[in-house]
Amino acid sequence: MQNREFDVVLYGASGFTGKQTVEYFARNLKPGELRWAIAGRNRQKLEAVKAEIGGKAKDVEILVADSQDQAAVDAIVSRTRVLLTTAGPYELYGTPIVDACVRFQTHYVDITGETTWVKDLIARYHDQAAANGTRIIPFCGFDSVPSDLGAYLVAQHIRERFGVECQEVKAYFQVNGGLNGGTMATVFNLIESGKTDQVKDVFLLNPEPKPSRQEAVRNLDPQLPVYDPDIAAWAGPFFMGQINTRVVRRSNALFGQWQSPYGANFQYQEYMKFGGPLGGMQAVGMTAGAALFNVALQTPLRQMMKTMLPKPGDGPSETTMNNGWFRCELVGKTSDGRKVKGLIRDQGDPGNRATVKFLCESALSLALNFDQLPGGAQRGGVLTPATALGNVLAERLRNAGMVIEIG
Repeated sequence: MQNREFDVVLYGASGFTGKQTVEYFARNLKPGELRWAIAGRNRQKLEAVKAEIGGKAKDVEILVADSQDQAAVDAIVSRTRVLLTTAGPYELYGTPIVDACVRFQTHYVDITGETTWVKDLIARYHDQAAANGTRIIPFCGFDSVPSDLGAYLVAQHIRERFGVECQEVKAYFQVNGGLNGGTMATVFNLIESGKTDQVKDVFLLNPEPKPSRQEAVRNLDPQLPVYDPDIAAWAGPFFMGQINTRVVRRSNALFGQWQSPYGANFQYQEYMKFGGPLGGMQAVGMTAGAALFNVALQTPLRQMMKTMLPKPGDGPSETTMNNGWFRCELVGKTSDGRKVKGLIRDQGDPGNRATVKFLCESALSLALNFDQLPGGAQRGGVLTPATALGNVLAERLRNAGMVIEIG
């Protein structure tokens, strides 16, 4: 693979998020540091992206392939060491790309939150990718890097600092940002696929054999707001919890297969945090509003919502994205009752600015720091950010300006 023509190809580069990945590469890469190209299904749109961004993007090569044209996809994938894709919904457009990456032993990253699709990928491709050392890494955006990397770093700190197991990690999110049309298209596709019941499986992404029914009950998703003394504030269900918790549990299970689990009967859960004197009222209001929104998605109102919400290719303004932010507080508990706190935060809309940073730095971890990745060159499979990238990604994110503090 070392002799491939490109180190990284950015697929879906003319989309709303894809264009931001091109901007990120053009802004942050040193001259000659990386051989990269942009790709998608429409050459004219890709040319427009190059012209608009300019700078280090003006000379990048354009590769054209419709994701449903397997031969054209193969021609792109076979030329690069790493394939980064922002073209979703991934259940509709992602499988031919993953299929090619596994066959050509090209490492892969995306920003999907589609757990049911990834479950299918695991069944179809995990064993082959594991056998040939290919890292297929979904969930490299805001869902689910802070959750997955945060839990991993807390558990690692507990093991290295105290020499005991990590019994539990809880994450508490506060977010401010906008919504892009790609995210909503994914939500609508999940509802219309008829797979919403699968999402409720708290161990959806775990390898077989899965934990017991008793463990499943202990890890049920929060439904109601509560006052949590661990953060001295109110906490309610986090709207991305049904994605992120499954990813963290897969990480722990995979580490367990490699004889380094976080801890026996490890638990992970996450919440939205509501501080201040009105925190309780805000938690109740947000929880009720989210429940009503989910109910509306299951009714004919969904068609009306499609006309009112952003469409694929649309997203927040530059001002909204620049002024956004996220904050993820972590509380880990040791097997002997001690607590460890952590924090991951950054400026920028979590669904766009932070997601692009997470995704691009994940791809750059593979392209520039492969020899330092956890598990060595032989580790492969349908992995998670923590199991595939670990401390390498954490350090790259710190160098890119993100605050990551543990202990």
